[in-house]
Amino acid sequence: EWIVRKDAHVNNTYMGKGSDAPFSPMWRGGTFGPEVGFGYVAATYHDSPVILMKVDIGNRSLAWDILPPGSERYQIGDTMYAGYGDGQSSWPVAQGEPKKGGWYAGKQYDEYTARIHDVLDNFATEYPDWAAQGYEIAGFVWWQGHWDGGEQGTGTASVYANRYEGNLVNLINTLRTEFNVPDAPFVVATVGFGGG
Repeated sequence: EWIVRKDAHVNNTYMGKGSDAPFSPMWRGGTFGPEVGFGYVAATYHDSPVILMKVDIGNRSLAWDILPPGSERYQIGDTMYAGYGDGQSSWPVAQGEPKKGGWYAGKQYDEYTARIHDVLDNFATEYPDWAAQGYEIAGFVWWQGHWDGGEQGTGTASVYANRYEGNLVNLINTLRTEFNVPDAPFVVATVGFGGG
């Protein structure tokens, strides 16, 4: 018998699913992330309606899946690491150019931001009850990083961990520019797997 908040919605924008529901821990049938605690507090604090646009899931790397535009390749030893748009996460320098593929560095940044733009461009259709008042992008909440912080199967995690701060700064600046909110707060949290 969880509380359902009519004054707050969760818009599940990741992976192209695009579902929307009033705020509740049961909004996705009982599977949820940190938006539950954050959303309840945000909805209680604000007098205006709150929409949380959840755009990421676990198992994603800022150094690969969510790498923002403008991120350049970098070399460590004999290995080149992907910049935005490259089709390999890393490759031997002797190989020259990376192989082409369906997945590329920043693919999910592109997908996530495209879905957010789609919702905002069609705000009156998506949220007809709130269409007259419009919307404000109040800020960003970032809860991600464990995939870049430990040996998570890519073999490049320690490299990614050393690049994390720079990638995060680039992401913050890029998102603020992308959505034309240069002063929007950007809240960063981490998860302490294994006591980290």
